Order: sequence, then C-alpha cells, then structure tokens
Amino acid sequence: MQSYTQHYINGAWVDSIGGTRHHVINPATEAPCTEITLGSAADVDAAVAAARAAFDGWSQTSVEERSALLARIIEVYKSRMPDLAKAVSAEMGAPIGFASAAQVPAGLGHFISTLKALGEFTFEEKLGRAKVVHEPLGVVAMITPWNWPLNQITAKVAPALAAGNSMILKPSEEAPSCAVILAEILHEAGVPAGVFNLVNGDGPGVGAALSSHRDVDMVSFTGSTRAGIAVAQAAAATVKRVHQELGGKAPNLVLEGADLQAVLPPTLMGVLANTGQSCIAPTRLLVHKSQTEAATAVAKAMFEATQVGDPAEMGAHIGPVVNKAQFDKIQGLIQSAIDEGATLVTGGTGRPDGRNSGYYIRPTLFADVTPDMRIAQEETFGPVATITSYDTLDEGVAIANDTPYGLSATISGDAAAAAQVAPRLRAGLVTINSWSPDGAAPFGGYKQSGNGRENGKYGLTDFMEVKTIVGAPA
Repeated sequence: MQSYTQHYINGAWVDSIGGTRHHVINPATEAPCTEITLGSAADVDAAVAAARAAFDGWSQTSVEERSALLARIIEVYKSRMPDLAKAVSAEMGAPIGFASAAQVPAGLGHFISTLKALGEFTFEEKLGRAKVVHEPLGVVAMITPWNWPLNQITAKVAPALAAGNSMILKPSEEAPSCAVILAEILHEAGVPAGVFNLVNGDGPGVGAALSSHRDVDMVSFTGSTRAGIAVAQAAAATVKRVHQELGGKAPNLVLEGADLQAVLPPTLMGVLANTGQSCIAPTRLLVHKSQTEAATAVAKAMFEATQVGDPAEMGAHIGPVVNKAQFDKIQGLIQSAIDEGATLVTGGTGRPDGRNSGYYIRPTLFADVTPDMRIAQEETFGPVATITSYDTLDEGVAIANDTPYGLSATISGDAAAAAQVAPRLRAGLVTINSWSPDGAAPFGGYKQSGNGRENGKYGLTDFMEVKTIVGAPA
C-alpha cells in the first residue's frame, strides 16, 4: 500500500497539524491501496499563509520566466507519466491502457496548451484614454474531483501558474496519489516555495476551510452541483471569486436521416469510455421516431460488445466505477428506470457475469425513456445510456434542453445540418459527431453546470483580474 501522509506546503513535505488517516480503496479489489492524511483547518491556514507570502514575488515575474517554468514542468511530467498512470488506475479504476493513453496525456495537454496561450496572450490594450491590463488574481484555492483527476487538476494549476497566481490544491480523497506525484513534478521543475501547495482532505474539512478562508481570493471548483452550491455559499461571506465546473446530463440529439452506423459509435463511446464517469458523457440519445428501432439495435450491439475487466490489465475493456457510493447510486438509477416503465434493452442491475466483487457495472441501455424519468434527469456517471423518441426537430431540441444542466451536448448526423442546430442547444460545449472537447478552446457550462471557463486563453483570463488605468502617459 502506498503511503502519502504528508502535505506539500511552502516547498516541503510536512506533517499534518491534527489531521486524520484515510485509506483510499481500490475499486477493483475493494481493498485499501493508498494511505493519506485528511488535513485540518490548521493545515489550510499554513498553506494559505505560504501562498500569500509567495504571491508578491511570483506575481511580478515576467512572461518569459513563467513560460520557462511551464516548459520545465512539461519535460518532468513526461518522465513521470507511467507513475501517474498506475496511480490513476489503482485509485479510480481506469484500465491501465486508458489511463496511459487518455487520463495522463490529458493532464500534459493542459500544460502544453497553456504554454502556447501564455505566449500569445495580450496583457494590455488601449481603450480611449485608458489602458486596460490583466494582472494576477492572488491566492487561488483549487478543489478537484476523481473522475479525470489529472485533467481537472492541471486545467487549474497550469493557467494559475501562467497567470502569476499562488495556489492551494485539494484533490479528491478518492484519487490523491496523482496529485502527490504532480507536486513532486512541480518541485523538481523549480516552482518557487509557496507558489504551489497541496493539502489532502475531504470536502467538509479542507474544502470548506479553503472556500471560506479570508485570505483566499478565488475558489476554482470542479465537482457535483450539490457540492458546488456549498462551496459558493461558504465563499460568499468573503466575496471571493468562485469558478465552477459542475454536473452534466448531456443529450445526444440524433438528427432525422442520420447514418446511424457511422455517427453513433463515436458518440456512444463517450458513454462507455472511462466507465461513463465523464461529466460530458452524452448519455441521453434523442432519436427521431422513424429511426428509434434501428438506433436501439446499433446501441445494443455496441453495449453488449463492451467488455468489463480488471483495470490493472491491458486491453480495451472498461473498469469499475470509483467507489461503493457511486456503485449504489447507479444501481438505484437503473432500478428506478425499470420501475418507471423504461424498456431494459441490455444490462441491468447487479455486477457483470463472473464478477463477485469490485464496483463493476453492467453496460446498460434503456429504450422508451421519457423526459420525466429520474434516469433522464439525474447524472448517472456510469456506463448507462437511454433512448428517447421525438417527432419533430423542435421537440428534440426542447427535450435536449430539458434538464437543469448545460455543460455539453452532442449532435449526431449531417455536420452542416448539425451546425445549424448547435446554437439552439443550451450548453457550453456542443460537439458534432464526437464527444470530446478541444483542449485549446473554452470549456464550461450553462445553468446548473457552473460558471467560468477553462482551457487556453480563456483559462488564463479567468485566473486574472482586469484593471483600468486612466491618465497614464502613452
């Protein structure tokens, strides 16, 4: 079992001040695989003090200095990719092949795209008699989830560093090891003491303490809408900036006449990849009534061909979901769809055949799902898709928009026709015949899927303050 019981504060690994030990459970074996310390309010105070002290110097560094640091981080990160993949696979259940090919490279991609964006960013502009400048925001608290742990962490750390901020990271206690390894990477690359700090912990402890801390200038949070509301409420008393990427319930609007064999497999893969544990997974297939039967057959074949297996083994299979709480939630949603009258096409409750332990989910497909069913409204976060029929395009668009979420939406069908429909979908990301975002383009949601944007120049902008200076000499 790995043991990472210290926090990284002010450039050194230090013991917790009153924290408690916590075992991380391997979701494939249901046995402990990592030991960490859940931090305390005193740990948070120490980390915030270190970040506050480091900010004055770091915020005054040049773009060239910060670019050089990002370049060093990229090179060290590359050398630790196998270690990162093993950590992600063991703690959140991503098969080692997927962790190596997708999870870990996603984190590297944010450093690379941020370095490019930093070199192209316009820090000053002239507006009338005024000069408008972008400046570092201050001390940033970052609270990140377990489902794409490196992607979510680096989407915050990279632009915050590039913008000249100091920071405290609280990664998910479900998948903390990759954050520890990232701290080692940043230390080796030469990030100055106090600029980056890591405090492991849970939401009610470390997360709440960071959100309410008077010396934190911004909280950047990725996680559930429920937790995001709690973060915003805790932050309100100090009027700090709150940046959130929250839940999703993405539609896959299949246009009438679409070549189903061509367009459905790449979009349905978003429901199966990462065992469905992606906030942009297009789980709600909305299909014209003339093609519902054919679409069901295509999806059924794909789901039944999906193998479930040990994440420690190489292969094209999917792994377990992250923990028992998620397993139980997904089982409950599957049962709710059965109880509410949906047609179970394949899959269902219980573990896949041959699996008596581990948090494995049967790839599951429902047809005849109506928009009012729980499974059509609540984020499932597992390899579960639903099919709902529509009569007209207007009805299909209305159903697509009919959830509290607006993080992403997918359109399957003729690309030119899909481009005409895209402006009608209330989502921060719309993908056509695909499901993945572009790492250089802004990412974030509408409605209860959050506020603010990450990636590229938009990520830099959201980690900066804008100042107007009037009367400065030309």
